[in-house]
Amino acid sequence: MCCLCVAACCRVGNPTSAPYLQYLGQKRVPFAARFHDTVIGGLSAISYDAHSQQYYVISDDRSEKNPARFYTVQLSLSDKGVRDIRFTGTHPLLDTSEQPFPSLSLDARPPVIPPDPEGIAVDGARQRLYWSSEGERLTNDGPVLLDPWIRIAGLDGSYRGQFSLPPALAMSTQHAGPRRNKALEGLALTPDGKFVYAAMEDPGYNDGDPPDRVHGALTRVTKFDVGRGKPVAQYAYPLQPATAPAPSNGLTDLVALSDTAFLVIERADGPHPTVRVFRAEIGEATNVLTFPSLVGTRLTAMTKSLACDLSATPGLSPLDNVEGITLGPALADGRRSVVLVSDNNFSPDQVTQFLLFAL
Repeated sequence: MCCLCVAACCRVGNPTSAPYLQYLGQKRVPFAARFHDTVIGGLSAISYDAHSQQYYVISDDRSEKNPARFYTVQLSLSDKGVRDIRFTGTHPLLDTSEQPFPSLSLDARPPVIPPDPEGIAVDGARQRLYWSSEGERLTNDGPVLLDPWIRIAGLDGSYRGQFSLPPALAMSTQHAGPRRNKALEGLALTPDGKFVYAAMEDPGYNDGDPPDRVHGALTRVTKFDVGRGKPVAQYAYPLQPATAPAPSNGLTDLVALSDTAFLVIERADGPHPTVRVFRAEIGEATNVLTFPSLVGTRLTAMTKSLACDLSATPGLSPLDNVEGITLGPALADGRRSVVLVSDNNFSPDQVTQFLLFAL
């Protein structure tokens, strides 16, 4: 795996088998900008709907500033970058009783635990979207658990159902299942609309330690049949070691190029984050859906090659906490646009940015 950067272009391997991404530019949203009485921020995933020519962007606000929600956005793109950002709508994500999620209240009986929204994939053909929550895992002073989920919502945020998750993705008070804030992070709908892929940010307890500055790790990517709402396969994705000064590295989002190929974001978070986009292939990867653990197990992981190291791309400044990726429309020269978005964690020291690349 090698990387050759020319101007603002990052290219890896054989260009006939691996894509390259050319950075075109970015535009930022001012801190604490408001839209329809909500604070814009925490944008953790993005998905483009070709039918409406809009982007669906989810906020990871756990109903603290405003109820858990998503936005619709129109972007004006050119070969010079993102010319304009226009927020066109926002909807709260509704619970099973068709109400917005309340904020966290651990003193209530039972405790009120809002979701931790992280992933979104719009399904324009079915006029609905899929969104993921990382759940919650608090084990001090009495356990508080909320399982991760993938839910189906209408384009107005209404509750439409929920996927069945593998038992290994259930939260536990034991050293089993997902770690806190390291569960279902990325969602991708395949181009034919038949499958949703959901990626864990880092390994669960059963699958070993998260990446550190010396070692990488394996995390799981689960394939769901959209029609049945059930998992049909699962694959091990190899995460890179962390890059100093970040202590760890994780998968933050993915977008499907086909039923078996993806662009995947890996991010080592910190004051100066390291963000890389990889092209990943299922290829001959082992189906690990029934594997209770990936530790000490003979398996073939997904393969990947570096598509672009954003941290080393000339002209890409600032670079913040990039978490979301989607394929956009074709550009004027025929290349496909790729749009990334950053999560500012509602911090004045960070930025909300939409970044444009050409594929």
